[in-house]
Amino acid sequence: MLTKIKHYSKEIFFLFIFIILTTNIISLYKSQSLNKERLILSTHKLIDTSHYVVETDKPLLVHIWATWCPICQAEADNIERLSHYYNVITIAVNSGTDYEIQNYLNKRGFTFKVINDKNSSLSKKLNITNFPTTFIYDKKKKLVFSEVGYTSSFGLWLRMLWAGIQ
Repeated sequence: MLTKIKHYSKEIFFLFIFIILTTNIISLYKSQSLNKERLILSTHKLIDTSHYVVETDKPLLVHIWATWCPICQAEADNIERLSHYYNVITIAVNSGTDYEIQNYLNKRGFTFKVINDKNSSLSKKLNITNFPTTFIYDKKKKLVFSEVGYTSSFGLWLRMLWAGIQ
């Protein structure tokens, strides 16, 4: 009986590692097509962050998502948790009016900052075709990570911690 438990535990562990590696490889592949040069947070901004307080001593997470995206819905709690400790700005793509997005956030208890990309013009300029997509900038607002697809809370925390020590 004990050998069966060890055997199945080992199989589950290797399956878990395989899934993590596979999803990270897929994310890396998908992020290659992003137009990262266009997402600049400087004087020639593509994203207007002037309406949001961005603390200069903390990294910044820019998260592009949609209310209709099931993976985005699953990841939203992770983004909410991070928003209490780090600079987080999200961009909702083709998700309705400002009122509809605010209603979506209120129903779920989310407080993160949202820019409404009503007609997906911003996501098109960035060549974003998969949701969610996440960009992480260090304290100097230099891009250090880009992710496509779901990222766990733990994975986001590690990336933000790394961006904070850059």
